[in-house]
Amino acid sequence: MGDTAATALYWLALVEHELLLFAGVFFLIGAIDEFAMDIAWFWLRLTGRADTPVLNRREVRYRQLSGRAAVLIPAWQEAGVIGDTLTHALSLWPQEDLRIYVGVYRNDPATLEAAALGARDDGRVRIVVHDREGPSTKADCLNRLYHALRQDELREGREARMVILHDAEDMVDAAALSLLDRAIGTAQFVQLPVLPMPQRSSRWVGSHYCEEFAEAHGKAMVVRNALGASLPAAGVGCAFGRRMLAQIAFRAGRDAPFDEDSLTEDYELGVKVAALGGRSRFLRVRGEDGQLIATRAYFPGQLGPAVRQKARWMHGIALQGWDRLGWTGGPGEWWMRLRDRRG
Repeated sequence: MGDTAATALYWLALVEHELLLFAGVFFLIGAIDEFAMDIAWFWLRLTGRADTPVLNRREVRYRQLSGRAAVLIPAWQEAGVIGDTLTHALSLWPQEDLRIYVGVYRNDPATLEAAALGARDDGRVRIVVHDREGPSTKADCLNRLYHALRQDELREGREARMVILHDAEDMVDAAALSLLDRAIGTAQFVQLPVLPMPQRSSRWVGSHYCEEFAEAHGKAMVVRNALGASLPAAGVGCAFGRRMLAQIAFRAGRDAPFDEDSLTEDYELGVKVAALGGRSRFLRVRGEDGQLIATRAYFPGQLGPAVRQKARWMHGIALQGWDRLGWTGGPGEWWMRLRDRRG
């Protein structure tokens, strides 16, 4: 009996040591990866390649667009925020060539009513009622909005120049539209920083996104941009060239660019732009007040929704992305893909 117990303890200790060694190796790899990212970022700062230019919001806010800009906002059970979001965006973006497409569902009348009130009879807003009952996937709702955009283009005989993605709770920047309009002239995908808003009532859940996005959009995306690696789209505060979206849809054999089988269609969309030879840009620009020109938003403040969101991100990027996107490009691209898979 004693020999049997000793043997079992021996094997348990052996398994423990092997697991500790396995975990230690991966912690070491992660530490080396983070150290390399820090070194790359510091080098860009020292050489002036990571400097943040300054733009006067008042000088660009009323600047006319170079072409039609279509903003797509999917909304399911967003009655509490969509009205304020639309009112805010319409007041800061006065350009006539702006069109905001809000996707609502026929079984969500509260969001439809809130969106209509927020639009304030502004002819630049298109409220699109989905022919399916919600909730469906975000990609499905975006595709419905894309079809509505195409119908407007055919009706008016004029194609949009860029398509911008936003969520229902986003607070846009006054200079963002003009900045994206100027940048999309030399790129097919442009991403602005995303700034999660601190939440006093949820310091350990909702506010932890502040540190996460500070790391991602203050350092990692800057390095990716400098390396010429693909830039993952955040799904908000990002603009795509209209023809690039059509090319993505054509290559996929679909009539819309957003993949409904993906849990992170926005991430994949940014990577696909680079795979098709398109140019991507990450823009960190400050206003005259020193504040970043960025999208400000509140992230989930409750543990359950935050866990579900993080699980979707991890599954979609680290697991689905491995299978759906594979490994392409050079060493810089492989490094960034490995970071994405590591989560």
